[in-house]
Parts: sequence; C-alpha cells; structure tokens
Amino acid sequence: MNFGIIGTNFISDWFVNAGRRCEGFYVQAVYSRTMEKGRTFADKHGIPDCYDSLEALASADNVDAVYIASPTACHAAQSIQMLNAGKHVLCEKPVASNEKELRAMLAAAKEHGVVFMEAMKLVINPAFDAIMENLPKLGKIRRVTFQMCQYSSRYDKFKNGIIENAFRPELSNGSLMDIGVYCVHPMVKILGKPDRVMASCVKLHNGVDGMGTILASYDEQGAQAELIYSKITDSPVPSQIQGEDGTMYMESLPILTKVWIRYRDKSREDISFELKDPGNNMNYEIAEFMRIAEANESAETHNQYSVWEMQVMDEARRQMGIVFPADKV
Repeated sequence: MNFGIIGTNFISDWFVNAGRRCEGFYVQAVYSRTMEKGRTFADKHGIPDCYDSLEALASADNVDAVYIASPTACHAAQSIQMLNAGKHVLCEKPVASNEKELRAMLAAAKEHGVVFMEAMKLVINPAFDAIMENLPKLGKIRRVTFQMCQYSSRYDKFKNGIIENAFRPELSNGSLMDIGVYCVHPMVKILGKPDRVMASCVKLHNGVDGMGTILASYDEQGAQAELIYSKITDSPVPSQIQGEDGTMYMESLPILTKVWIRYRDKSREDISFELKDPGNNMNYEIAEFMRIAEANESAETHNQYSVWEMQVMDEARRQMGIVFPADKV
C-alpha cells in the first residue's frame, strides 16, 4: 500500500519507521506547507514525492492511503479532502476536534467506499490484546483508573513565553486532547460509553488545559472510571483495573511495558506479551489499517470507540469550559 503523509513532525518520523516493519508498506509522498520542510523530510526517509499542495496530494494516482499527523484542528478538513478523492485515511489521535467533525469524516468515508480509522496505538497491539484476554480473571469489574501524567518538554518553553502547538487551544489542543485521550479511549473500549461524566481541569494563562480529571459512572455495570492526565506534572503511578477477584496493573501509557495481576489472596501473575519494538509500537495500528483496507472490510468497530471517545471528551470540555473554534462552526 502506497502512503502519503501529511505532516513532518516527529510523529511522522515514528510512522515511517514503524510502517517499514509492515509487509507491503511504502511511503510514496509527503505533504508540508513549505516545500523546504517537505524536501528535508523526504530526503531523510527516502520518499520519492513531495507536495506543498493538498490538492496535488489528493489527486496523486500513486497514493492509496494518507496518514494525517497535522494539528487536531486540521484533521477533519484534510481527512475529508483525502476521503473525497478516494484515499483511505489513517488519522492521528485525537481523531477530530469534536463528535460533529468525526461524524462528517465517517460519512465521507462511507460515501466513497474507503477506510477511515483513528491511529490509536494504545489499544491495537499485543499488550492491550493481553489485557483484554485476561480481564475475566479479575471477576466483576468495579473500577478502572487510567493515568497519564507526563511533563511536556514544551511546557518549559510555554513558561518562557514560547507557546508551541501543543499548548494552543485554537488548534484544538491541550492536555485532554493530547494525552487525556489515551485515558478516555481504553476506558470506552473496556467499559463502553459511560452513563455520565464529571470533569475538572486546571487552565493555564492562555486558557489551555494543563491537567485534568474525569470521573465516569456506569450505573448498570456498577462500575466507575477515573481518568487522570497532565502535561504539567509527572507521575510513574500505574494504571489499574479493579475487579472483585483481583486488580490488573499497567505501566507506561501509551506504550505499555508491563502488565500484572494481584489477586485478593495477594498472589501475583505477570501477563506476558511481546512487542517487536517496545519503543515504537505504531506498526500494529498500521498493519490493522492496511489489513482492513486491503480486505475491503469495515473499520466500524474501531470507529465506534472513537465516536464514544469524542462524546466523552465533548461533554468533559463542556463542563470545563473549553471551547475550540471548531465548536463554533
């Protein structure tokens, strides 16, 4: 499958390196707003074609699929443009600014008979497969706690007056969108859409959320979920899934490094899994996306989790008073 890439940041570097571990993967083209940046990225990775026009990329006959790694505020328009041109689209997380945008993206994919999928590496890999396979050992699930608190390398610049994209709410960015999504998505994959959420955040001087907490309730299941995320503090505390018979611990979202269960009798079971490259596990989401597209299958199951993700995040932002320009369209 021949890919085009929109965006030339470090995530795109990871994508190329991970994709080259997938059979049939090839990067044909890259798009950047400036030809100079595009050429630099293309030369670095040996990519034949370079564009500074989205229209030219969309019309390229030798590109089958497009990976989108631009700022979140650009995801919907760029995805829809590529989908309308008959390209499959793998869009980096968070998939959109809000549910309305995502619905439009999914509608475009359906209309043109192509695959659209969110690049959610956390839940498409052997480590998360092992989590799902071992959940029954915990008994009835009562509490899920996902935590990702990672002090951003860009925060020091922010404090010095240099505001990069990750801290710009006008680009649909912030702590919830950047890393909180890694807490929301596995929650809805494990428990489904919650009955209600309560959300609170800490805002920085430009209105961007630096950290936040979401409490989700599942009435029929008799379960709760706690989501704790931050770009302005750091924490090594593992995430956990508490059941009546035991608790599963998970280290290091979004690239899981260790999973184990502690049962009520205090015995421990380590959960084994193998990752081809523990430092970059994007190859699994790429392989799944390619499999679905080449088999002419539907990505509906993956997309349902993305819809629930957006619904939870939209409601959380409403409660926290976080409004993006995309919400006003």
